Amino acid sequence: MPQPETVDLDEFDRKILTILRQDGRITFTDLAEKVGLSKTPCQQRVRRLVASGVIVGFRAIVDPARIGLDHVAFAEVKLSDTREAALNEFNAAVRRIPEVEECHMIASSFDYLLKVRTADIRRYRSVLGEKISSLPHVASTSTFVAMETVRESSR
Repeated sequence: MPQPETVDLDEFDRKILTILRQDGRITFTDLAEKVGLSKTPCQQRVRRLVASGVIVGFRAIVDPARIGLDHVAFAEVKLSDTREAALNEFNAAVRRIPEVEECHMIASSFDYLLKVRTADIRRYRSVLGEKISSLPHVASTSTFVAMETVRESSR
């Protein structure tokens, strides 16, 4: 899998990214003031960061507990086949499971670590049994249930 090209960032770009990661709804006027630029150059930099793929999107951050999705489990997944074609099949299929918030290939005794968010343990059991376990090349899974979220990157 080819590595994305690294983009050269200066101090202004890094400040813009830091601020936007904290508040994606900040106005360009306020952003420019905090960064120390005028509005137009600040807008141009943000457009360039988007065009270059450094900024890949903007989104609303939702409180999962408020919408009844505060059950988090991490599933270790071991595959029966780890050749490139099998990995690609698994990757494509796991992207289609909406309950899987994150999926990471891991260098360990298992192959993937999935972060799965559901309403409760019964729903997780259903997702695990009907969706995750039936993904291509899954040999085994192991689950760890989160008791409390102390820090999460999306908050």
